[in-house]
Parts: sequence; C-alpha cells; structure tokens
Amino acid sequence: MELIPMDIGPLNPPVEGLVAAVVLFTVCHLVLRRLMRRIDRVLEARDQATDGVRRQAQDVRADAEARLAEVRAVLADARHDAAAIRRRAEEEGAALIAAARADGVHQVDGMLAEAAARFDSDRRAAEAELRQYASELAVELASRVVGEPIRPAPRTPAAETR
Repeated sequence: MELIPMDIGPLNPPVEGLVAAVVLFTVCHLVLRRLMRRIDRVLEARDQATDGVRRQAQDVRADAEARLAEVRAVLADARHDAAAIRRRAEEEGAALIAAARADGVHQVDGMLAEAAARFDSDRRAAEAELRQYASELAVELASRVVGEPIRPAPRTPAAETR
C-alpha cells in the first residue's frame, strides 16, 4: 500500500515503511534526548568549572596586581626614605668634616704660635749666651787668624749690659 495513489517513484513510500521509520525515529529521538540531557549536564558542569576557575584566576590576578601595586608603593617610599637618609648623612658628614678641619686649623695655629714663642725665647737665650762669650770668641778667632796670642780687652760694665 502506498500513501499517495500515484506512481511517483521513490517519493511515494509504502505505509509500512513509513510507520517503521516513524517508530524508529521516535525511539532514536528518546534515546538521544536522554543522552543529550546527560551531555548537556556534563557540558554545563564543565562550563561552570571552567568559568569558576576562570573567575578564580581573575580574582587571584586582581589580588596579585593589587599586592604588586602595594609593594611598588612601599618600594617607592623606601627609596624616598633612603634618599632622605643618604642626604642627611652627607650633610652630617660635611658638617663633621668642616668641624674637624676648623679644629685642625685651630690646633695648627696654636702649635705655630707656641713654636714661634719657643723659637723667640730660644733665640733670645742663645743671643744672651753668645753675648757673654762674644769677646772671648773674637779674641780666640783673631789669635788664630794672626797666628799670635792676643790679649783680651778689659770688660766694662756698659758693655756687659747690652
């Protein structure tokens, strides 16, 4: 038996074949529908897991970027503090060097003044001592030059006080 009473070839299937095809299609559809539900659940679970991991990764990345910004801010502050400490240390060092230099100059000036005073007193003492013996040394030198002994001149009180 044919569905359409005309002979149109394979386009007119027999009714038994059409019923068998509909039954088989229904069975396949029900089986595939159940299978597709399971596949959909698995895909949905996978998407949720993937999205969850993706969201978690984004959260971790955002947290890491926030911490990186904090660390950079702390490092910038530390560099600024280090520069300020270095600048203060240089200023204190320059002040200490200037103070030490001034102290050294003061000590050198004191030592030079002391040495000049000692030299002056030693010169006066040497001059006074030489004045006592100048006439005797002159007589002895003159005796050597002449080659004969010379008698020293008598001392006068005016000559001794010079």
